[in-house]
Amino acid sequence: MEELFELRTCIEEGRYTDALVLLGEMEEMSRDDKINKIESFLEILLLHLIKQHAEKRSTRSWEVSIFNSVCRINKTNRRRKSGGYYLKPDELEEALEESYLPALKRASLEAFEGTLNVRDLARKADESQIKKEALNLILVARESPGKNTKIH
Repeated sequence: MEELFELRTCIEEGRYTDALVLLGEMEEMSRDDKINKIESFLEILLLHLIKQHAEKRSTRSWEVSIFNSVCRINKTNRRRKSGGYYLKPDELEEALEESYLPALKRASLEAFEGTLNVRDLARKADESQIKKEALNLILVARESPGKNTKIH
């Protein structure tokens, strides 16, 4: 809110260059917030995919969490007014890279009742396959909203 007050002051005082700089900063803060939310959902998505792959099984709650994460990623990533996305597919891949280790650490606390450390769990899960699957789930849901939304 402080930024809005400062923006109003700049405009009222005719300091348009300062106002434009401030608008740029506000846009960047908004984008960063969106990306942080997307990364949080990516971590949850990866967490459950890691558990599925490592344990070679699934539960309804994992499937619901995967479904919800994919929906929230796509909803948050979509630019409402201007169209397009905050993160394009290559940027989503990069975000998946960054989110994988935190997800693996969290999964080590949950998979196999928390009996494996991160390194042992990593051996049971194919990292590249999991990342590919995550990206595919996101992109398929993006291109076909409403299709493939049934949770098994």
